[in-house]
Amino acid sequence: MQVVTSVAAMQRLAKKWQRAGIKIGLVPTLGYLHAGHMSLVKRARKLAGKNGKVAVSIYVNPTQFGPKEDLSRYPRDLKRDLKLCRGGGVDVVFTPTDQEMYPRWGEATDEPARGDARPTGGRFSTYVVEEKLSQGMEGASRPGHFRGVATVVAKLFNITQPDVAVFGAKDFQQAAVIKRMTRDLNFPTKIDIAATFREPDGLAMSSRNKYLEGDLRRQGIVLWRAIQKAQAMVKKSSVSAEKLRAELKKLIESEPVPKLDYVEFFDPDTLVPLEKVSRGAQMALAVFVARQD
Repeated sequence: MQVVTSVAAMQRLAKKWQRAGIKIGLVPTLGYLHAGHMSLVKRARKLAGKNGKVAVSIYVNPTQFGPKEDLSRYPRDLKRDLKLCRGGGVDVVFTPTDQEMYPRWGEATDEPARGDARPTGGRFSTYVVEEKLSQGMEGASRPGHFRGVATVVAKLFNITQPDVAVFGAKDFQQAAVIKRMTRDLNFPTKIDIAATFREPDGLAMSSRNKYLEGDLRRQGIVLWRAIQKAQAMVKKSSVSAEKLRAELKKLIESEPVPKLDYVEFFDPDTLVPLEKVSRGAQMALAVFVARQD
């Protein structure tokens, strides 16, 4: 397995594979890998084919974090990540620095401090903005987040030249934004969305689950209970979004710590909000599970 930190070196390797007719599968990550990530690697291996190559990017992208978010404390363990990738049969891990991805980032005359998802100018000044699917839900809760996501994914596509890129369904809105960006900007990359990978108790696997210490881990399962309740409520007939939202909020906040950020119900193809929720609708659920200091 190769570990590449340079944009230029990764581009050379990708072009070498392309010239040889080798198919490339990409799994973009922020690192702190877990079994969910490795299921995406397995999927990428299958889609790339017997003679294909699988690339995993590990990069905590500063432009998708807001100024008060967890950029500085986001979990990191590159040594462990590389061991998992090696065991998972990854061919190359691309793990660039901020200076590689955003030249001259953070200099006095350039962008605002790291962690601001809304830079205003400087040496790096080109961003990718999807203007429709990114507006509600997480886009509304985290202004600038999807601009950072779309920009870094576009850069990763240009750097690694993948034939296929695999993302998880857990971040449904993100996947929709990336699919739209790929289509609108004519990237020759197929976007594959893999099913959410869950813990035995139903909690979706996430690098940020590391934050759930002690009793918070048990309380976090309320997200899965809320999903199950929503499924049960719409199993036989449609329910008003207002009523369903109120029921889920009541359930979630019956636990001492969790606080609802948002819950939305929408058409899975258009992301248009629904007034009546029935089977086949998509739900986006975001909950804060953290004690206030």
